[in-house]
Amino acid sequence: MNETFNPPLRVLEFISTRPQDPERGTMVWMNAADARLRILTEGELVWVYGPRRHELAPLAIDDRIPRGHVVLRDIAGALPSEVVTIVKPNTDARTGRGRNV
Repeated sequence: MNETFNPPLRVLEFISTRPQDPERGTMVWMNAADARLRILTEGELVWVYGPRRHELAPLAIDDRIPRGHVVLRDIAGALPSEVVTIVKPNTDARTGRGRNV
């Protein structure tokens, strides 16, 4: 079993875009030290587990964000000052779909 230390992160800011905005869609910004702790790299897709649901989003590294915090864009189910967990997707896990058993 692969257990890693993954402390929760507080949402510092939530950005909600409109259809006419040039940059839209889900995104997570995080400090480089927090990303290294989770073995994440810039541009990688990550799971954002919030209090109400979870969603996939690309990761951007920004050292202006304080350690222990994230900025979210268009992630439903998380609001400022709530706690989220960022997790690297396990693409090697077998889901049972498409297999002949």
